[in-house]
Amino acid sequence: MSRIITELPISPMTLGLTIRWRDQAERLLAYAEPVSRIGLYVSLAIIYAWFGGMKFTDYEAQGLVPLVENSPLLSWFYAVFSVRGFSTFLGFVELSIGLLIALRLVSPFFSAAGGLLSAGLFVTTLSFMVSTPGVVVPELGVPAITVAPGQFLLKDVGLFAASFWVFADSLKSVIHK
Repeated sequence: MSRIITELPISPMTLGLTIRWRDQAERLLAYAEPVSRIGLYVSLAIIYAWFGGMKFTDYEAQGLVPLVENSPLLSWFYAVFSVRGFSTFLGFVELSIGLLIALRLVSPFFSAAGGLLSAGLFVTTLSFMVSTPGVVVPELGVPAITVAPGQFLLKDVGLFAASFWVFADSLKSVIHK
């Protein structure tokens, strides 16, 4: 069947439209790709600056309690730090990750480290989907999840993917230097 399709004559007009469409798409990609790359780095850095800055407030520290105290990975932190102390520590971590990602302007080595740390942080927060009570809507069952904490945590799937992309993109730049 593929032989039949390849032997069908293509009109010069169709061929011309296809070539012009591809040329226009190539021109668009020449601008869109670097803009989207910058946008991804900047958006992650802004998210980390905002979330990290909020960790210094009591409001945010108290909001972390149900997530952290039920986590087999992180609950031990409350034996070492107070609720506010852990939130402050996490704020410094998040601000540092955001800074590393933003330092792509200086060196891709920094943003590769930031992307990897960010991906690890989002794997950790996604583990809260399993350990935090109230993620699933009991009367509806899985896959129905609550707005908070369920949907709040689910966004981290996309943020994990963006973080891992930043890691891979930055590492590619480090290797090709």
